[in-house]
Amino acid sequence: MNTTLVFFVIVVYFALLMLISYFTSKNGSDESFFTGDRKSPWFLVAFGMVGAALSGVTFVSVPGMVGNNNFYFFQFILGNVVGYLFITFVLIPLYYKLKLVSIYGYLKERYGVKSYKTGSLFFLVSQSFGAALRLLLAAKVLQFAFFDAFHIPFFITVIIILLLVWLYTNKSGIKTIVWTDTMQTFFLILGAIVTIYAIITSLNLSFTDSVNEVINHKYFKIFNWDNKSGNNFYKQFVAGILITIAMIGLDQNMMQKTLTCKNQWDAQKNSLVYSLILAITQFLFLGLGVLLYIYAEKHNITLQFGENGKILETDNLFPNLALNYLGQIAGISFLLGIIAASFSSVDSALTALTTSFTYDFLDISNKSSDEMTKIKNKVLVGFSIVIFVIIMLFSSSKGDVISLIFKIAGFTYGPLLGLYLFGMFTKINIKDKLVPIICVLAPISTYFLGSYLKNTYNFDFGFMNIAVNATLTIIGLLIIKKR
Repeated sequence: MNTTLVFFVIVVYFALLMLISYFTSKNGSDESFFTGDRKSPWFLVAFGMVGAALSGVTFVSVPGMVGNNNFYFFQFILGNVVGYLFITFVLIPLYYKLKLVSIYGYLKERYGVKSYKTGSLFFLVSQSFGAALRLLLAAKVLQFAFFDAFHIPFFITVIIILLLVWLYTNKSGIKTIVWTDTMQTFFLILGAIVTIYAIITSLNLSFTDSVNEVINHKYFKIFNWDNKSGNNFYKQFVAGILITIAMIGLDQNMMQKTLTCKNQWDAQKNSLVYSLILAITQFLFLGLGVLLYIYAEKHNITLQFGENGKILETDNLFPNLALNYLGQIAGISFLLGIIAASFSSVDSALTALTTSFTYDFLDISNKSSDEMTKIKNKVLVGFSIVIFVIIMLFSSSKGDVISLIFKIAGFTYGPLLGLYLFGMFTKINIKDKLVPIICVLAPISTYFLGSYLKNTYNFDFGFMNIAVNATLTIIGLLIIKKR
């Protein structure tokens, strides 16, 4: 694509974000950054959360991963739907009952201060890595589409994106993001639909023909019953439930938006509608992946394969075809989608990280308005630096990013999941001061146990490492229970 056109698209998109920021920051209170004044329309939150959950990872990585993993990811999506039911009818009523700003306040009520700080710290680590890896993928595409033409180094590209995000979020935070995420979700879904239309038009297929092509393709395999495989149905389905509960229900980033709704019922409607839209959209991206490979096959586009027969650099498939083969309209829609992904993946994450750290570790609620603003701005800049460092550490990583994100999440969110499940479904009291030790030992033990089983018996936990991690955390909590 023409670099001038790319630059124009970026400028116009950012101007829209700044316009939204200007209007949403009017008449804001000190709490607007953290709670959105609890006045957000539930349907707006539901639609906007789809974009934050999808990010550049789903937009680019899910279509590409079909080449190595078929449709097996849909087993995970089915588990997601069940996980959202737990969030809707168990977690949301709990959060509204306690009137929480930071959801980790529950751990303080249930166990004590050490557990509270530990839970919040695990979220900070999890969200920092998750946000950085999501932004990494989007930044690589923008580097390829625009910044490389001007010989701008990759680290400068990342700094520019983080700076732009800071400009439109620093004042009203979550109040602005509820609206910007809605726009970004629209462009994400539009990018997928336009690309599908461009492919089926190029291949002279009707809508019915394209559906049949996808269904009859060798990659259209949904269920895997091999017990040793990481893609086994039961592993994927259960992992889908647990990772959804952990990465959405126990994640300040996602729940902070839900808690901006006017009341509990609105928040529950938001959760149910959001989960339905998300499942449909993810299935759409899987179907898009098959169409991308069909297009590559019929146009003799060379794909690189590794020694194990796996396709290399699957994350490059969608950007390459959209920007170089499918025409200008598809290229622009893809570019808008990936820009939306890059901003939506990091803006809400930075706001959530700032909220969690300022409330859970700095007790900002007792500060004056001026002090609150100064502290909030410093923390926001601090986490921007943390995300930048993580991106640069993983900048040379290969393979699909989405698998890497869920593997890391299994280790970082596992202790959180164990703490919440143990707290909600038992009345056992524990020695609060020992909780940090348990929460550190559990993921370490999970890692070594998983490595041993894979190397010795070729048994792969896959995404189920979160279940093992949470179980070990619960066992540890039983060990340190009070007599």
